[in-house]
Amino acid sequence: MSRKILVVEDEPNIVDSLSFLMKRAGFEVLIARDGDTAIRMMQSRPADLVLLDVMLPRRDGFEVCREIRANPDWKSVRIIMLTARGRDLDRRKGLQLGADDYVTKPFSTHDIIARVQKLLGPEDG
Repeated sequence: MSRKILVVEDEPNIVDSLSFLMKRAGFEVLIARDGDTAIRMMQSRPADLVLLDVMLPRRDGFEVCREIRANPDWKSVRIIMLTARGRDLDRRKGLQLGADDYVTKPFSTHDIIARVQKLLGPEDG
C-alpha cells in the first residue's frame, strides 16, 4: 500500500508540480487548496506526510500545523512546511508548532523528494 502525501497549497502551478513529483516517486497524492479543506481531508483520509504552505485561504499553514499536532491520532504524521516566508522568525514558529522541516520557495524538486523520503523512511513490504 502506497503512503499518502497531502499537498496543501493554493497556487495551481505548485500543486501540479508537487503532485507530479510525489506520484512519480510512488506516493498517493491528496490535494487541499485551503486550510479548512486540509483538516477535513485529514479527518477522512489521514496522510502520512503533509506538504503545507503557510499562506493559505481560510486557515493558514501555522494553524493547520497546530491542529494536526494537537490530534493524538495524527502523532505519526510528518509535516514539511513549504513557503515563501523565509524569515528566521517564521521558520522558528513553524518548527516550534511541530513541523518536521521548513523549506522556502523556490525549492529544488530533488531536495523536496529527498526530504520526504528521509522523513518517511523506507517503504515497508
